[in-house]
Amino acid sequence: MEDCLFCKIIRGEVPCNKVYEDAEVLAFHDIHPAAPIHFMLIPKLHISSLTKIEDQHRDLLGKIMLLVPKLAQAQGCTDGFRTIINTGRVGGQEIYHLHIHIIGGIECLPVMFHHQR
Repeated sequence: MEDCLFCKIIRGEVPCNKVYEDAEVLAFHDIHPAAPIHFMLIPKLHISSLTKIEDQHRDLLGKIMLLVPKLAQAQGCTDGFRTIINTGRVGGQEIYHLHIHIIGGIECLPVMFHHQR
């Protein structure tokens, strides 16, 4: 997509602080970190939202999910981390290119919600 910020980062038109890159995915530090460790992992293929994934994306999404813990640990998340995928307007998605936030490096991340037991 021409105007997508993350596509511009992938094409090298906008700089980023890379964590990881291969032919299919890119990981880079968030410019407004919510914690000492905060980076995003994105597919290079433009998929606007989690609601737009299809069967053809299965291998790519599997690869991404396998990379998450490896990259998190390599960045210093040795005792846990949080993954967040904001989806759609109500879900807080600001950039319409599928991305996973990986957040950690602090003792106690804010609790987002509690499960009833």
